[in-house]
Amino acid sequence: MVRGYVFLWWDTELERLSLLGRAGAGADLGRGTLMSKEFDFVIVGGGSAGAVIATRLSEDTGCSVALVEAGGPPPDHEMMPAAVASLQLDPQFDWMFTADPGNAGLGLRDKRMAVPRGKMLGGSSGLNYMAYVRGHPGDFDHWAAQGATGWSYDDVLPYFIKSEDLKPSNEIAIDSEAHGTGGPLGVSVRSPVIPASRDFVKAAETTGIPTGDYNGRNRGGAAGVASLFQTTTRNGMRSSTYRAFLQGPVESRSNLTIIPHAHVTKVVLSGDAGNRTATGIEYRDAEGATHSITATREVILSAGAVGSPQILMLSGIGPRREIEAVDIECLHELPGVGKNLKDHLHCPLFFEAAGIGLPVAQVGISAGPDALRAPAGPLPADPADDASLPPELADLKAEAERRLTEWTQTGESLVSSSLYDAVAFFSTGLGDEHSHDAQIGYVPCGYDASLLGERLRIDLDTFFADPAKTLAADQENMLLLANPVLPHSKGEIVLESADPMAPPIIRMNYFTDPHDLKVMVAVMRKCLDIAANWPGEIQPGPLNVPPALAKKHGYVEGGPLSDALLENMALHYSTTVYHLCSTCRMGEVVDPELRVNGIANLRVADASVMPDIISGNTNAASIMIGEKASDMIIAEYALKQSDAA
Repeated sequence: MVRGYVFLWWDTELERLSLLGRAGAGADLGRGTLMSKEFDFVIVGGGSAGAVIATRLSEDTGCSVALVEAGGPPPDHEMMPAAVASLQLDPQFDWMFTADPGNAGLGLRDKRMAVPRGKMLGGSSGLNYMAYVRGHPGDFDHWAAQGATGWSYDDVLPYFIKSEDLKPSNEIAIDSEAHGTGGPLGVSVRSPVIPASRDFVKAAETTGIPTGDYNGRNRGGAAGVASLFQTTTRNGMRSSTYRAFLQGPVESRSNLTIIPHAHVTKVVLSGDAGNRTATGIEYRDAEGATHSITATREVILSAGAVGSPQILMLSGIGPRREIEAVDIECLHELPGVGKNLKDHLHCPLFFEAAGIGLPVAQVGISAGPDALRAPAGPLPADPADDASLPPELADLKAEAERRLTEWTQTGESLVSSSLYDAVAFFSTGLGDEHSHDAQIGYVPCGYDASLLGERLRIDLDTFFADPAKTLAADQENMLLLANPVLPHSKGEIVLESADPMAPPIIRMNYFTDPHDLKVMVAVMRKCLDIAANWPGEIQPGPLNVPPALAKKHGYVEGGPLSDALLENMALHYSTTVYHLCSTCRMGEVVDPELRVNGIANLRVADASVMPDIISGNTNAASIMIGEKASDMIIAEYALKQSDAA
């Protein structure tokens, strides 16, 4: 097994260069004694939506807000986009869930799907690959048509605009009427642009997908749209909701108490059956002691598509039979809790791409000397040994230091994105006419064994004929990610036990609806079409077809790829795109004001409330939900709002 290094990079170099002095170190986040046990609002989860809500509600200085988060502040290296995977499988910052993938995952280790979720302030916005994608306007109009009154595209667009601080770039087309500047959330295009990413956009255009603004008001129309990614970054650094909304003056507000390292165990309810009211929460601190705090106005769950339904069920709210099966008293039967789980699944199409792809070694050098240290890299594990480096390694270290310094000072670097750098949206013609049902992501790099094998759990020994050779640090590869974005299959979140510290059961149920596999094959064929229409004289190599599947289907390199072979590749090697949603969906669990049906003073505001999955990456929509939920609460309680965005 070959081992990569850049995506396991740690934060020593950032500390050495005093990056925190430049970005703001953040305040003490309530690690001492909790001064008050009673607040107007208690928000559970400081992630993509929760951080937004805490910021907006605490703008009213007469309103007391508690933000309760299971993790703590993100680490320094969270700010380096290319270091994204270093936070996965770190239990301090990742819940480290895995899931039953249903009909998929046949080629994954232990046939388990990784489900990384952010366990820190900023939540999964500090763990994701930073794609800023709002979804198709038709997605939100579809929500409204299903009964989510007030959630049409025209209703939600102002909230996307409110958050956004878009940095203009001549690299992308922009529908200026649909974007905002001056908001808290940094949105930009990586710099410098990797040439192969531009070539992907050109190739997609050759196949009939025009260039344009995929966050615009029509997302390219019927033909779809291709573009470089807009990312949640500012000056080449991650703009998570912690960095964008909370860090600095906001987290120091006297009326905002942030309680980190607090694992919420349940919502406290008062009243009799049919007349329940949420009055507060209980949580366990890092030492295991139990605490309770009171919400005089509302409890707001923003713990995500896994955490919010889990907390509801632990509180006795949800499907009666399943709650009682783990010996929890069902206080309020709500069958939709934990059901209707949707997620995006993409199949990686891997191409050797000499002269096109970016070697992972170059990204490693740009990440600084510590990314190059043993056991994975060429520099000694102990920096004290650098004094005796041979000239070629001394030069390598000096170049790594130069590149890292350039990034910290200018934001321009190979490490200024996750390398998930370009995208195309289109319709396969197989249904779901209200939106685009297909997305293709482009990565101008093959990543490394640590990401593909450990983070994504792909069995590299079956995926490649020679993984050590193919994933060598100096190899030039690229990935096209085939992603059906309107899946019909539904999964669920179920309690494993009454122990609130135990992870829930996550059943993804991918490909249980046969429609999804048909769409996947159509998207894979579009990927192959794009690769076949690559601009210029230098062309990508043939698709990597796993040897055992090639043998089973009689495939010879360069020959035709049957639908059966592509289906088998998808069933074996598709992986999550980390977009879990709809487990507390509007219409079943919450109303359009996000109030939990049948429980007073309790709301849910995060990706779990989406009536259906949107046709694209879900983080921007989760932030929008936080903004819109804040306005609903502010209006209901006549809170004061700041004039600032």
